[in-house]
Amino acid sequence: MAAAPPPKADELQPFPPKEQLPGVAFCITSPPPWPEAILLGFQHFIVMLGTTVIIPSALVPQMGGRNEEKARVVQTILFVAGINTLFQTFFGTRLPVVMGGSYIFVGPTISIILAGRYSNIADPHEKFLRTMRGTQGALLIASTIQIILGFSGLWRNVVKLLSPLAAVPLVSLVGFGLYELGFPGVAKCVEIGLPEVFLLVVFSQYLSQVLDFGKSVFSRFSVLFTVSIVWLYAYILTIGGAYKNSPPKTQVHCRVDRSGLISGAPWISVPYPFQWGAPTFDAGEAFAMMMTSFIALVESTGAFIGASRYASATMIPPSIISRGVGWQGIGLLLDSFFGTATGTSVSVENIGLIALTRIGSRRVVQISAGFMIFFSVLGKFGALFASIPLPIFAGMYCLFFAYAGGVGLSLLQFCNLNSFRTKFIMGFAFFMGLSVPQYFNEYTAVASYGPMHTGARWFNDMINVPFTSKPFVAGLVAYILDNTLQIKESAVRKDRGNHWWEKFRSFKKDARSQEFYSLPFNLNKFFPSV
Repeated sequence: MAAAPPPKADELQPFPPKEQLPGVAFCITSPPPWPEAILLGFQHFIVMLGTTVIIPSALVPQMGGRNEEKARVVQTILFVAGINTLFQTFFGTRLPVVMGGSYIFVGPTISIILAGRYSNIADPHEKFLRTMRGTQGALLIASTIQIILGFSGLWRNVVKLLSPLAAVPLVSLVGFGLYELGFPGVAKCVEIGLPEVFLLVVFSQYLSQVLDFGKSVFSRFSVLFTVSIVWLYAYILTIGGAYKNSPPKTQVHCRVDRSGLISGAPWISVPYPFQWGAPTFDAGEAFAMMMTSFIALVESTGAFIGASRYASATMIPPSIISRGVGWQGIGLLLDSFFGTATGTSVSVENIGLIALTRIGSRRVVQISAGFMIFFSVLGKFGALFASIPLPIFAGMYCLFFAYAGGVGLSLLQFCNLNSFRTKFIMGFAFFMGLSVPQYFNEYTAVASYGPMHTGARWFNDMINVPFTSKPFVAGLVAYILDNTLQIKESAVRKDRGNHWWEKFRSFKKDARSQEFYSLPFNLNKFFPSV
C-alpha cells in the first residue's frame, strides 16, 4: 500500500500538544484581585456543599441520628474540609483543590452501621454515638495507608510508571464516572434541577457571545447568579403551595424547608476532636476501610492530574503527588478525630468549577477554605446555604463532572491515536471501567449484597468496594496493560506519550515545577522533593 504524500505547507496541520493549558485567566500562582478572589472563593464553598450535605443525609438517619446530629455532622465535615484544604494547598500538592467528603467511603460506613453489635441498641441516640465511634476507629486505621504510601515515597514509584495513555481512563472516569449524581439527581425535582442546568450553560457559555458588557462577570460568577435565581424560584414554589399535596419524597427534594438543617443547627458551635466519644476498633472493619482508603488514593491521583491541567500548571511530578497523598492521609486522620462519618478526597466538582471560571488560582481555594471554617462555626448561617435543594447541585454537577472528565480526554494529545495498541488499551480500559462496576452495582441492587458474599462483611467490602469504583477499575486495567504490552518496542514509548512527561518525572528537571509546586516558607530546604 502506497504511503500518503507529505503535506503541503499551506495544508491544515493537527493542533500541537501543550504542556500547559492555554486560555486560563489566572493560573495557579497568579491570584485575582481580592474582591474578585473572595467572591470566587465563596463560589467554591457553595459548590462543595452538595457532597457535604448528601453524604450525612444518607448516613446519619441510618445511624439513628436526628436533624440535630445531621446538622452537627455537616458542620464537622465543613470544618475538617476547610482545614484539609488549607493543608493540601500549603503543604500538599499545592494545587487549587478542595478536599471534601468522598462517596467511596459510604459503602464501608453502611457496613459498620449494619454490624450486629449495634443491632440490639434500643436508644437511637446511643446507636448513633456507637456507630460514629466505630467509623472513627476504622478511619483512624485506614489513614495509615495513605500516610505511609505518601510520605515514604512508595506511591511516587507507582506514579512514575503512569504514562499519558494510562492516565486518560483514570482521569476521565474520575469525572464521567459520577454520572449517577448528575441527571438522575436533576430528575428528582425536574422543575428546579433542569432550570439550573439550562441557566448555568447559558450564563457560562452563551452570554459572553451576546453581551458587549460584563462578559467575564457572567461566566466567572455563573454559579452565584444561577443558584440565586433557581433557589429563589424554588422558594416561591414552596411558599406558593406548589408541593402541598405532593408525596413526601418530592417535598424533600423540591422544598427549601425540608432539609432539617436550619432547625437542627446551633447558632455557634466549634467542632472538636472526639466530640462523639473515644473511637472503637474492629479489625475487620479497619481492613475494609483500609482498602477503601487505597481506592480514594487512586481516585485522588487522577483528580490531582486533572487539577494541575486546569490550573495551567505543568504535569505534577510523582514526588508531589506522593506528598499530596500523604497529606490526604493526614486529612483522613482528622476525619477520624473529629467524627465526620466519611473520609476525605479531592472534590471533583470543584475541579469542574476551575474549568468553568478558567481561574486556577491557589489563593481562591484557600479563601474558600476560610468560608468552610467560618460557616461551620456559625451553624445557622452555614445551614442556610446547606439547605439549597439537592437537585440544584445535581444540575451543577452535569457541567462540573463533564469538565472533570473532559480534561482526561485532553491527555490524548500526547499519545499516538493512529496506534492499534493505543486504541486497544484506551478502549478496553474505558469499557471495563464502566462495565465491571455496572455488574457489581446491579447485583447489589437486586440481591442487597455484592457478588462477593461471605459471612464476613468486612471481607466482602474489601472485594466489592474496589470494583464499584469506575476510575479505579479503568486506571488499573490501563496501568497494567500499558506497562506490560509491547514495552520493548522502541516506537511504543512515543505512542504512550512518555516522552512528553519525561522532564516532569523528577521535580528538579523542569524549572516550572519549582514555581508551581515548591513548599512555602523555604520549607523545601528541610523537605526536598525529588
